Amino acid sequence: MSRSADKLRVVIADDERPARSFLAAILGRFGDVDLLGEAVNGMEAVTLIESKQPDLALLDLQMPEVDGLGVVRLLKKNRMPLVAFVTAYDEYAVRAFEVNAVDYILKPVESARLRQTIDRARERLEHEEYKSEAAERVRAAVSDYEAAGVRPLLERIPVRRHDEIVLVPVSQIVSIVADGEILHLRTGTNETHTIAYRLRDLAVRLDATRFMRLSRGAIINVDTIRRIIRMPGGLFTVVLNDNQEFPVSRLQSRLLRDQLLRL
Repeated sequence: MSRSADKLRVVIADDERPARSFLAAILGRFGDVDLLGEAVNGMEAVTLIESKQPDLALLDLQMPEVDGLGVVRLLKKNRMPLVAFVTAYDEYAVRAFEVNAVDYILKPVESARLRQTIDRARERLEHEEYKSEAAERVRAAVSDYEAAGVRPLLERIPVRRHDEIVLVPVSQIVSIVADGEILHLRTGTNETHTIAYRLRDLAVRLDATRFMRLSRGAIINVDTIRRIIRMPGGLFTVVLNDNQEFPVSRLQSRLLRDQLLRL
C-alpha cells in the first residue's frame, strides 16, 4: 500500500485534558488519521513516541517539567517523527519555526488549520529529502528559540538515563562542565549526569544570582564555593565544597571580583 493510501499515525501531548480531548476529537473526524495515543506530559510523550514510532507528533509547547522543546531534546535521534508544535501565540517561537520550516498550530486550534498540518505532514513524508532533514530542522528551531532567551528559568533539568528520564533539581547542581555540546552536571551528592546541550543556551535559563559562568566551559553554583584563590595577573581559581577546582577566565575574573569580592 502506498504512503498516500496509509493512515497518518499521530500522537498528541498536552498537559491539559480539555486540549487533548479537543485535538483527539478533531483527529477522530479525519478518516486518514490513526491516533496512536495521548501523553499528559513531556516525559510520557518521549516514551509514547519511542514506543509507537508515529509519523507525526503534536506537541504542546508549554508543558510543565518537560515542555515540547524538551521532548525534542530527549528523543533518540532515530525515533524523531515529524513534529508540529501547538502553542499560544509567541513571536519568538513562530519566527524560529518558520525559519526552519517546522510546522506549528496556534491555540485555540481550528479544525481547518489542523487539517492543513495533517496534509502537510503527509506531503513531507513522501519527499525523502525533507524526511532526512526533518529531525535537524526541528532541533535547529529549538536552538533558535532558546537562543532568543525568552524561556522561563529552569527549576529542574530532564536527564536521559537509558530508557528513563530523571528530573534533576537545579538547586542540587554544583557545577556544569562542557565537553563540546555535551554537558556534565555534578550534584551535591556527587552524582554526575550528562545531557546534550550547549552551555550558552543553558546559561540563559539559570538564575544569574545563583549560577556564575567561570569560563567558556564551566558554570558553578555560587552557594557551593568554599574559597577563591587569587592567581597572578589578576586571575582567580575557585574551589568548591566538593574540592573541584576551576580556573576563572580573565573576563569572568573581573565579573567575579565585582559580584562576589566587594562589599
